[in-house]
Amino acid sequence: MTGRPGSLRRITGLLALASATWVLGGGQAGAAALSPRPVDPRSWTVYHHDAAGTGVAAPVAAVDTTTRAWTSPTLDGKIYGEPLVSSGRVYVATENDTVYALSSATGAVVWSSHVGTPVPSGSLPCGDISPTLGITGTPVIDQSRNEIFVVADELVNGVPAHMLVGLDAASGKSEMTQDVDPAGVDTAALLQRTGLTLDAGQVVFGFGGNDGDCATYRGWLVAVGETGGTPVDFAVDAAADESQGAIWMGGAAPVVDSSGHLWVGVGNGSVTSAGHAYDNSDSALELSPSLQLMQFFAPSDWRSNNANDLDLSTPPALLPGGQVLIAGKTHTAYLLNAAHLGGIGGQQAAVGSVCSGDMDGGDAVVGMTVYLPCLTGISAVRVARSPAASRLLWSTGTGGGPPIVAAGLVWTLAQSGSLYGLDPATGRVRQQTSIGTLANHFSTPSVGDGLLLAASANQVVAFTATAPAPSTSKPTTTGNTVPTVDPSSQPTAARGGAMSPGVIAGFIVGGLVVIGGIGWFLLRRRMSSTGRHA
Repeated sequence: MTGRPGSLRRITGLLALASATWVLGGGQAGAAALSPRPVDPRSWTVYHHDAAGTGVAAPVAAVDTTTRAWTSPTLDGKIYGEPLVSSGRVYVATENDTVYALSSATGAVVWSSHVGTPVPSGSLPCGDISPTLGITGTPVIDQSRNEIFVVADELVNGVPAHMLVGLDAASGKSEMTQDVDPAGVDTAALLQRTGLTLDAGQVVFGFGGNDGDCATYRGWLVAVGETGGTPVDFAVDAAADESQGAIWMGGAAPVVDSSGHLWVGVGNGSVTSAGHAYDNSDSALELSPSLQLMQFFAPSDWRSNNANDLDLSTPPALLPGGQVLIAGKTHTAYLLNAAHLGGIGGQQAAVGSVCSGDMDGGDAVVGMTVYLPCLTGISAVRVARSPAASRLLWSTGTGGGPPIVAAGLVWTLAQSGSLYGLDPATGRVRQQTSIGTLANHFSTPSVGDGLLLAASANQVVAFTATAPAPSTSKPTTTGNTVPTVDPSSQPTAARGGAMSPGVIAGFIVGGLVVIGGIGWFLLRRRMSSTGRHA
């Protein structure tokens, strides 16, 4: 019996190692991994800062809007997307199919790349972007590849085509070009409006129609490998007698949760009759990284909404504790259970009359509060977990463009060209300045490299955003402030999220204690048994 105690110790050790590996690996096949985040906190590499689209900047002490840090040269076309920031450069793209890298220090052009011939607006069946249609959606940067991706609407052999272009972020050199139009579509009827995002080694984006919903089109979600290859796509209103169902979200990017699942809001579809089956329109959809539909939500009056162009037009806002908020043109915000969206009429709660205009574009999420864009001004909705509830905190007639949060203020652009910093508790104006005429009412600012950036019609304007002094104390919150928020503390999954390092460590320690106790008990029992029979 002399070999048994050593064997038991080895077994106990192996069990402990297996337990630690199981916990670190997530404990089960469906456990979530952390969403992609910017490599450094001074970056802003995707629409509204991070994969979850929270719109919350890394800690900033203050933004000085009394004086511009710099104004870029006039660029060669209108700017519809959000400025991005990486490695000392500010990146923007224009409707003339040109991508620019500007110096973060001066705003001077470091390089520019004209990736194609833009489509003359007059050649399209309808729309409100003129005089040409080029790059509309916000690009995305993969810092690990040092590559920026855009989708350009180009005139190829006299016909519009949507091309995914990858450029070296340092030089502007072309790395890849890929046609991403779904097979058999009328390319002139499609508008690539959403921001681009990254998921599972893919560039992901949505298609809708031109303003006016003219011609025949379908909404699409498309994913393409970062090195190119055959695109994967998902169609809304996919039946032969269906159309529309744009994935546009006022320019917001598809949201990526901690499991790598994609969340999108969908516009009005063509189905309005009571006898027709549901068509995935006017909805919040969750899809896998391979674009398989997993679940959906639609308001019970989706047919009426379709008939009156009253679609859900914000991205799903992922909240802590597994909840989702989505809103649209009915002025209603719906609170959903992320694990069970509930299908038609399956909301946990709803709050109406959030504002008096269309709600289009990305939102900002701080804890359980969602700041929503509205043509008539920003609105704030507060969510509760148990019982599930939502309520309007405030609604203001100020600003209205998709908001972000930085330096304890909610920042938004008005159609007049004014930039506002709003009190997050009340909506009152705390700062205000003008950047000039905007290209569209979906313009949204960004923050990076010590700057707050906003795009006018054809220039980028920068204001100094001061970094906070180093401190070991925890931020405090009062009823009238929102603390500066580190993106790593923001919700990255509505499905419960990945376990934090502290929770993982707790599980490991607890597991080792339990397994060690079992091993000790078995060892004592074996030794006692050996003594009795010696």
